[in-house]
Amino acid sequence: MTINLKGMSRKELEKLQADVAKALQSAADKERTDALKAAQEAAAKYGYSLEELSDTDGRKRRRGRGTRSKAAPKYRNPEDANQTWTGMGRQPKWFKEAVAGGTAPESMEL
Repeated sequence: MTINLKGMSRKELEKLQADVAKALQSAADKERTDALKAAQEAAAKYGYSLEELSDTDGRKRRRGRGTRSKAAPKYRNPEDANQTWTGMGRQPKWFKEAVAGGTAPESMEL
């Protein structure tokens, strides 16, 4: 099917664009319905419903790793006790300067 776009007016092109958008949405809806039906049939084959497979104790499953607990500080700045570092990630400026000045990292451990 070939359409001569150059021979169409702006209004005809806009109508065509709207018709294409509707057709795309309709196709997507049909594919989603077909996929849902196939998933329901696959779950029923094993004796489950989709709700049973996607729901745990009435709650939706969480994705991702969740929240991490904050790591305890491992090092303390000898000049300012409020400055600490866990030993993970980038070294803070005060830690780098202390090590460059000759302070052993073990002496700053908590």
